[in-house]
Amino acid sequence: MKRYLIAGLLVWVPLGVTVMVIKLLVGLMDRSLLLLPESYRPDNLLGFHVPGLGVVLTTIIVLVTGMVVANLFGRKLVKLWESVLAQIPLVRTIYTGVKQILETVFSSNGQSFRKVLLVEYPRRGLWTLAFQSSTTSGEAQTKTGRAVVNVFIPTTPNPTSGFFIMVPSDDVVELDMSVDDGLKMIISAGVVVPEWRPAQLPGNAKPPARPDAENAA
Repeated sequence: MKRYLIAGLLVWVPLGVTVMVIKLLVGLMDRSLLLLPESYRPDNLLGFHVPGLGVVLTTIIVLVTGMVVANLFGRKLVKLWESVLAQIPLVRTIYTGVKQILETVFSSNGQSFRKVLLVEYPRRGLWTLAFQSSTTSGEAQTKTGRAVVNVFIPTTPNPTSGFFIMVPSDDVVELDMSVDDGLKMIISAGVVVPEWRPAQLPGNAKPPARPDAENAA
């Protein structure tokens, strides 16, 4: 009975969580229908609610916005809009920060959140997963006198919060695992460990012996 119960939970719990997350996202996007005049809203025209129509409307709005701002006239409108926002203290800080983060993350040649790292945190001898956020040199990097890497250490099981630290590049271990695998490991608190096969050594060479093994011999 215990084995059957666990097997059933392994089927329904991930499915239920997935449905809940999708339902939440669809519900948020459906709120975009409130932008339409009340008489033109699908609920009033059809007489019943059709979930997911907000996703279509949101996608259309994003695509049309991208088409408008991709040309010269659109870029001028964006600059004018941003100059207005720049006059509002709190809004200016939030808008500029979020825009810079998105531009960095979605940059085709950027390295933000594309590498999974191992760093010793919160002290020497303890290791944790981190994501490389930037290697750009700035004032902090220059004044440390060392090459440092900006890393983000997410918390478990909520990876949207965490800590930002600067780690000397010599103390960073770059992993082969993908960002998706790293997130799975963090969210599961280490229960889900991505499969990894080390590269084969050339010929019949043996891997180097560990120091403790040599001392024991």
